[in-house]
Amino acid sequence: MSKVKHLLGISGGKDSAALALYLQSNYPELDTEYYTCDTGKELTETYELIGRLESALGKEVVRYHSFDETKVAIDNPFDHFLASYGHFLPSSGQRWCTQKMKLEPFEKNVGDEPTISYVGIRGDENREGYISKRENIQTIFPFRKNIWSSDVIKTAFSIQHIDTLRAALQNHFDQIEAKPVLKIFDTPLSLTFTLNHKVESLLDFNTTAFNHAVHAVLKNTDYPVGKLDNYPLLENQEILGIDDIFKLLEESGVGIPAYYLPVEFTANIDGEIKTGTYSRSRSGCFFCFFQQKIEWVWLLEQHPKLFEKAVEYEKDGYTWSEEPLSELMKPDRVNQIKANYIKKTERAKKHAQGQLNWKDEILNSEGIGCSSCFI
Repeated sequence: MSKVKHLLGISGGKDSAALALYLQSNYPELDTEYYTCDTGKELTETYELIGRLESALGKEVVRYHSFDETKVAIDNPFDHFLASYGHFLPSSGQRWCTQKMKLEPFEKNVGDEPTISYVGIRGDENREGYISKRENIQTIFPFRKNIWSSDVIKTAFSIQHIDTLRAALQNHFDQIEAKPVLKIFDTPLSLTFTLNHKVESLLDFNTTAFNHAVHAVLKNTDYPVGKLDNYPLLENQEILGIDDIFKLLEESGVGIPAYYLPVEFTANIDGEIKTGTYSRSRSGCFFCFFQQKIEWVWLLEQHPKLFEKAVEYEKDGYTWSEEPLSELMKPDRVNQIKANYIKKTERAKKHAQGQLNWKDEILNSEGIGCSSCFI
């Protein structure tokens, strides 16, 4: 087997922690290394989860540090870069925090070594994770039926490699499957039959055969997986959803990040006191600008000192969202946010015929955010 590094970034969230346990249990031969890009602005619950995960793995989660312009490690990276950006707070449109404190430390530590980066996007999610532009870094998604990233799929089906892929499909699918498989493969793409549809159809026939065919193509490229004579995840047929993730964490003793657990609150709605529950739906910095209003209220009431720090960052006209935290924290506004959230939750439960639970709220929030931070 060629020398290829196997890396998994631990965000402090449920999916990356569960993936670490999954890889160690099912693919110990990969000798996966674990890391976290520590911004110094994470929630206490995040650091606690990483500590429990290290105990369960029997392995250190290495801290990747940010570096300044002179390539010296920074103790307080967010404040350093905030000053260098003229106190311009990061936002959904200007995610300098992700670039400087997540991506650059990761790629600097990888260097030029062929590296497979494992990402915990689940089988019940419809999104793509971070894909590095560096040729020596390849992303794999072990929880999905389709473990390959979109760039790999596009390469495999490109004009340059299409004949190799067709021959590999014919070779790896058995004689009975080969004819309908090649019929699907040869069907022209259209608005109603996209490349994604074609890939899903091929995977439905035989996932491992499709994986081996893609691997045959990658051997003719610079992708790290192509440098491996044998890659055990080619045989992977498991598809893990959110319930599987929570089960993995609970059975391992690591448990779920405490910030996911619902906390009761009350709100005055038209003179009636009603009860709801809130929590945080994501890992990441305590002041993450992708938070919902109710999550800011959660931070205000569950971590008041951290909320105060978030308020202190809002100056010179810069705010975390369109509403300054100094306004959001006023009692009447807090009650309004809680009341709106209770009404929203009641409508969702009515629509789902009462089947919603606190995990569903996490699912509903997951599509909002930056995959580089939250996976």
